[in-house]
Amino acid sequence: MFHLRVTPQFANTDGLGHINNIVLANWFEQARNPIFRLFTPDLAVNPDKWKLIMVRTEYDFLGELFYGRDVEIKSYILKIGNTSFTIGHEAWQNGLLRTRGKAVLVHYDFNLKKPIPITGDLRDTLNEHIVLPEDEDNDKKINIK
Repeated sequence: MFHLRVTPQFANTDGLGHINNIVLANWFEQARNPIFRLFTPDLAVNPDKWKLIMVRTEYDFLGELFYGRDVEIKSYILKIGNTSFTIGHEAWQNGLLRTRGKAVLVHYDFNLKKPIPITGDLRDTLNEHIVLPEDEDNDKKINIK
């Protein structure tokens, strides 16, 4: 599991004083960097080096996040397929799970425009970070305080 501590900025808030929902997409992307580095160690923007393409993201907003309190982002692997894998993300504030998300990425050759199998050491390393999901239905109840 990978951890990232984020300090919300005042600019991240919306008119209701909460952290705006779109901010989670940025925080979760930032939290994926250690996983990106497994595929592209220098995080090069050069398409000849980059080896991942995102095909899906989803978010469950379970409760409010607030300015002035750090947020812990947890990232882990949920599932590994032949050419794709699913990353799980969680945003925690004050010990409470506030947002859960998933991202599906494909191991991809941008020059050939086709997926690449995930094999060998790369698959083994991803397997080291698998976390089996708990019963998500229990956590999907909105908890606004």
